[in-house]
Amino acid sequence: MDEYKVLQLDTIWNPWHGCIRYSEGCEHCYMYFLDLQRNKNGADIYKTKTNFRLPLSKTRAGAFKIPAGSTVRVCMTSDFFLAEADIWRDEVWDIIRQRPDVTFFLLTKRAERIRDHLPRDWHDGWDNVELNVTCENQRRADERIPILLDIPAKYKGLMIAPFLGPVNIEPYLADGQIREVSCEGENYDGYRSLHYEWVKSLHDQCAAHQIPFRFYGTGNVFIKDGKEYRMPKAYHRVQALKSGLQYPPVNPDDYRIQPRCAYCERRNSCGGCRWCGRCSS
Repeated sequence: MDEYKVLQLDTIWNPWHGCIRYSEGCEHCYMYFLDLQRNKNGADIYKTKTNFRLPLSKTRAGAFKIPAGSTVRVCMTSDFFLAEADIWRDEVWDIIRQRPDVTFFLLTKRAERIRDHLPRDWHDGWDNVELNVTCENQRRADERIPILLDIPAKYKGLMIAPFLGPVNIEPYLADGQIREVSCEGENYDGYRSLHYEWVKSLHDQCAAHQIPFRFYGTGNVFIKDGKEYRMPKAYHRVQALKSGLQYPPVNPDDYRIQPRCAYCERRNSCGGCRWCGRCSS
């Protein structure tokens, strides 16, 4: 199986946890859903204890736990530019500064806060930081992308997720600042549907400008040719790969998918969660 790529997430670093709902894309936030499983409130924001300095953590042998060349997605259970995290962000910038051999993927809905909360030595951007905004619909695309384009950065990208309606971003692609666009449907307790035609349009816009486009997942409800498909989470990425809506194109046969819980298919393995009712014992 060594010749196959494993379809999985990059390393995730959450220096803080919790968030405040900010726009319509937050309505069915997966972080709130997962916190509810643990009887927690996703609006409780706190600095993580064991993970805060993760990029600088080392093994007993003295090697970094996150090896050189890795891509690290930051604050996937929060927002990097969350106002409530202002007291910790300078420490995080310092950690990022100390790992120039690692790429840090930053994602935010709070585009208007980016400029005033960059490090003093940011200048025209850091080589190891990818600055991305998420835009769930046309309104948020028109609101956030111009702000991103006006900020100096070595790498800028867009995430259309959760994908809630048709989005035209072609006017923002012409000058070549946007290096990658990705999209995904709504997961977990979200029931807002994703339409094939929306993804196809976004794919075609990116292909026309030769900008990499990644369709990461269909979400729970996917509509194509007027037919509604309710997708088990284990198949969100599988079907996205099979759709042919990746640019440059990828061969889905080059990937193998990690197995899921045989009962509910929500997790990589059975963790005794309460959602399907079969694992309570």
